[in-house]
Amino acid sequence: MRFSILLICGRPSAHRCVSVIKIMSTEVLLKHWPEIRRVVERGQFSSLYCSIASVGEDGTPTVTPIGTVFLGSEPSGFFFDRYTSDLGKNIDANGRICLLAVNSGKFFWLKSFLLGQFRSPPGVRLYGTAGPLREATPSELGQIESRVRSTKWLKGNRLIWSSFTHVRDLEFTSFRPVSYPAMMEHLWQ
Repeated sequence: MRFSILLICGRPSAHRCVSVIKIMSTEVLLKHWPEIRRVVERGQFSSLYCSIASVGEDGTPTVTPIGTVFLGSEPSGFFFDRYTSDLGKNIDANGRICLLAVNSGKFFWLKSFLLGQFRSPPGVRLYGTAGPLREATPSELGQIESRVRSTKWLKGNRLIWSSFTHVRDLEFTSFRPVSYPAMMEHLWQ
């Protein structure tokens, strides 16, 4: 099942554009979850973070880069909430979030432009909720230690990544691919 939202946007010229944004339902999310996880992993690998959008009590949107997102085998995951003052406040007031991951690798984009198509999805938006702050489990602490192990000997690693203790759970209900229709009609089938 797909949900569509009609979006009409104004341009500086007299022309108007009409786009249909397709938000995929939970059953489609489950079907594509393994691919979504790969897209998020590639996005984090290429840019070192995902972006999480949230909305404050006053309606102000905020986008926060998070380098500690981990997705599970089901449409869920967690992130270490250490340096996110506005995101944490927003989640406590309204748990609804959107996670964006984009493969920003230069070789990925160059190859895609040379071939005239994407061999794998360039990015994805995940819609859902983030839960309250809780203490990280030993397994979760092991995952972050594994991710940052290669830089453990660097001063910056010790300053930034040595004191993670708390996480927030993520539950996803729908997704929307980052889309360039002329180069990816064969994806997300």
